[in-house]
Amino acid sequence: MARRIAAGAAYGGGGIGLAGAATVGLLVAQAQLARRRVGNGAAPHVPNADGLYGAAYTVPGEPALRLTMLGDSTAAGQGVHRAGQTPGALLASGVAAIAERPVGLSTVAVPGACSDDLDRQVTLALADPSRVPDICVIMVGANDVTHRMPPTRSVRHLASAVRRLRTAGAEVVVGTCPDLGSVEPVRRPLRWLARRASRQLAAAQTIGVVEQGGRTVSLGDLLGPEFAANPRELFGPDSYHPSAEGYATAAMAVLPTVCAALGLWPAEEERPDAARREGFLPVARAAAEAASEAGTEVTAALPAGPRGPWALLKRRRRRRVPEPEPAPSVQPS
Repeated sequence: MARRIAAGAAYGGGGIGLAGAATVGLLVAQAQLARRRVGNGAAPHVPNADGLYGAAYTVPGEPALRLTMLGDSTAAGQGVHRAGQTPGALLASGVAAIAERPVGLSTVAVPGACSDDLDRQVTLALADPSRVPDICVIMVGANDVTHRMPPTRSVRHLASAVRRLRTAGAEVVVGTCPDLGSVEPVRRPLRWLARRASRQLAAAQTIGVVEQGGRTVSLGDLLGPEFAANPRELFGPDSYHPSAEGYATAAMAVLPTVCAALGLWPAEEERPDAARREGFLPVARAAAEAASEAGTEVTAALPAGPRGPWALLKRRRRRRVPEPEPAPSVQPS
């Protein structure tokens, strides 16, 4: 199904429904009830985390790395109260500590955004040709599922965004659609359909992103088994967006891939480890495996093979994200 969705996105197809979900009265009623109870994160306030991180590493004549966050409320950090608790701030602090170089953070992500807003966000991110981001992190997909956007359309917009960013010279890491089946107010059978739809979209996103030269990290755990086991600790007050601990968990999963894309990860970590079930797979199979296991990275490997393009699937060791600095007042130079 993921391969069909991705193919439809690439060749202009449409009409493929996520999970084959029918418009059954019970499901519609459950969806409306869940939306009322969750509120879908209606509170619009998001802390402004943009600025310079790791200023102590500044070296005269050496520019700061540029990190841009794109996507929806998850990328923006909705649900927390302090700038330092947002995923952008956590990733900027982590990259700065590992690279021993300052990192300028810019956020164009918007709460409530679907994948069709990425074109506008990419235009903002690339508005100044002299300040192209070194690395872009995109987190998107949950609203596409809840708003029933056709998955082929969703993947088409995401792939286009990745292509534009890569053409401009930016590295791209995409956190794929989280597992919406674990949102606490969602009950069966809607929970089962939401989980299946989320994973299908995540797998299709992976295929589309890898084909455009980006990397993906499965964010199933963002709203997955770990969150379901600790809903009071890892969900925010609206039971939909992550808490500060939840965002830290997500940032810790994405940070190794961001560092690898920037060439900051140890060389020995780039070789697949059979003991961790890493290796080269057809991209569709790698995408399916990644969608079912959070924190799994997929990146392009070989352009073609007997079964189409191949990808490298890795389960990177996570590193604890450093405590971010207070919300910076100095803008990136």
